Amino acid sequence: MIPKSHPRYESLLLRDKIAKAFEKGYLADTAMIAHGRGEAFDYIIGEQTVYPAKRAMYVAVAALLLSNNPVISVNGNATALAIDEIIELAKAINAKIEINLFYRTDERVRLLTKLYKDHGYPEILGSLDDDIEYLNDIPNNRASASKTGIYTADTILIPLEDGDRAEILKKSGKNILTIDLNPLSRTSKMSDVSIMDNIVRAIPFMTKIAQDLKTQNRDVLVEMVNEFDNNENLKESIEHIKRGL
Repeated sequence: MIPKSHPRYESLLLRDKIAKAFEKGYLADTAMIAHGRGEAFDYIIGEQTVYPAKRAMYVAVAALLLSNNPVISVNGNATALAIDEIIELAKAINAKIEINLFYRTDERVRLLTKLYKDHGYPEILGSLDDDIEYLNDIPNNRASASKTGIYTADTILIPLEDGDRAEILKKSGKNILTIDLNPLSRTSKMSDVSIMDNIVRAIPFMTKIAQDLKTQNRDVLVEMVNEFDNNENLKESIEHIKRGL
């Protein structure tokens, strides 16, 4: 039991979620290393949502609302940290959720499928029963893509992703959005919109944004997306890291 009085309570709580996900079998051991790397960046920016991230979230939600077939790609880390929040966001923006794993095994896919169904989301894509296609030029298990999901999606939110897949998805003509605490990562650089924030803060905030933007004229959303420059966004994000150091 982690006492709420501990000065690192929130951080320790997230670590505990990651550790339990590994114990339950749906998270790979190396995923714990990835979480630690992100935690370090979060610590530097003061564990708060900075302005560039907020602006990027508005643009990302606008892009998702404008899409014909938006998909949220989830792995073990994203699921462990924010499964209920991801489901809520998907419902708010009318997006699909698809399982996609680097260390993909039938058992992990089975466990994640059951987990989403137990949390009230039976339509999860990327399951063992799904119609799976394979993306060219990805030399690992992340090449798998649901035929009605990522394979035919026009916009994909890929939180906590790996760079090679982000690059291939981008080259295939898809609009790529990411949540990544490291603005220097290949995923952040390859994406159309990069949100430098912790997923546990970003996803709930994006759901609130969706409720607001759904009342806006479509032209307003298009303008938001067209005026956004991800390179400038990344530069501003890096400046926040510099100030944190």
